[in-house]
Amino acid sequence: MTGDLFSKTNPPISDNKMSEKESLPNQSHVPLAARMRPRNLNEYFGQSHILSPGNLLRRAIEADRIQSLIFYGPPGTGKTSLAQVIANQTKSKFERLSGVESNVSDMRKILYSASNRLANTGKTTLLFIDEIHRFNKSQQDVLLPDVENGAVRLIGATTHNPFFFVNSPLVSRSQVFELEPLREKEIHKLLQEALNDSDRGLGHLNCLIDEGALEHLSKASNGDARKALNSLEIATLTTPRNDDGIINITIEVAEQCIQKKSVVYDNDEDEHYDTISAFIKSMRGSDPDATLYWLAKMIHAGEDPRFIARRIIIQASEDVGLADPMALVLANAAFQAAEFIGWPEARIPIAEAAIYVACANKSNSVIKAIDAALNDIKTGITLPVPVHLKDSHYTGAEALNHGEGYQYSHDFPNHFVAQDYLGDKKLFYNPTEQGIEKKLKARVDYWRSQFSKIKKSSTSKKTT
Repeated sequence: MTGDLFSKTNPPISDNKMSEKESLPNQSHVPLAARMRPRNLNEYFGQSHILSPGNLLRRAIEADRIQSLIFYGPPGTGKTSLAQVIANQTKSKFERLSGVESNVSDMRKILYSASNRLANTGKTTLLFIDEIHRFNKSQQDVLLPDVENGAVRLIGATTHNPFFFVNSPLVSRSQVFELEPLREKEIHKLLQEALNDSDRGLGHLNCLIDEGALEHLSKASNGDARKALNSLEIATLTTPRNDDGIINITIEVAEQCIQKKSVVYDNDEDEHYDTISAFIKSMRGSDPDATLYWLAKMIHAGEDPRFIARRIIIQASEDVGLADPMALVLANAAFQAAEFIGWPEARIPIAEAAIYVACANKSNSVIKAIDAALNDIKTGITLPVPVHLKDSHYTGAEALNHGEGYQYSHDFPNHFVAQDYLGDKKLFYNPTEQGIEKKLKARVDYWRSQFSKIKKSSTSKKTT
């Protein structure tokens, strides 16, 4: 399937050389990702959770009420671009330092100039520090006085959680915003913009890109706009023209340029649901190898790690349950790790949790128990709370006899006393003999035998 011809400004050329009209822009030596940086908020893609109309950050930018900010998130999510947009929008002098290359001397020069500029012209300076977490405590402390008195507006960018990797005094003087990986449709639109833009993008070229290739670049970039644009540029500049003078970018070219093979996997169609279904059933069926295969397919296709981790948590509760309670603990830890580190490292804790769930003893007693109780509530008569179980910690409860006759379990041997906790004879939980639940079953059977005795005794008294 072939997509639209994104640029039809120039007539086709019959050979592989560019015409004079088709010569690259003056900034052709600058990577496409840098040329396509947004100049204002309307050109900025992604981060709608903090930049959509009415949100705090957008209001602050538009009202020129920006103070110090810290952006953190994965590479290619637009941290540097957003800082430049803010500088443009607020008409501030943009200064940039790198936590990798810059030192205290570099900082002091910029801070001194910023103070003079503000005093003499009233113009503010926006100091952008990339990889700010690379600065040590002493280097970060140099910034504090000028951030405090407003001599500079600091924007720090980091791929690490600033609450762990940036000095607390600096964090306390800044507003922290988390930038998320771009969604597939946002990257798709960004690539189209790059193909159409004749001034900064690739619009001066005669490019025909297959829709499948465009979708693959959008998906395989894993939310990294820089990676997507760089791959598109490589594909465009290294693909020979065909006999009609057109650069035709196919799915095969896209795979080579982003170094990732296309997998049949639609995020919102059959393959998505079929693959996650196979993954779930493989864990339930205790096949770790099949579990890993379907997991690998989802990882390779760029599935959201949080989505996979959520499914493992559900399986740990639904199919393992109390046969091995550690499955839920490990699954939840994997989810937290995936949310914190993202791909590709998240593949390790997610795989660990998936293998554990696949290999664990299985029991679905928990889901059956809660569903049985819910069904009883929906279809039966709601039971009143027995008087001895009612809250007695308020004035007037004693007059109503609330709590009278309640027996405190810890006052009895083995911290157990048989008393009526429901007011009716109902059984919802049926423990299995799998794994740890076998021990639970022995306890539950004993407790129920004791509950049964007092209920028989109560019935006998009523009959008498």
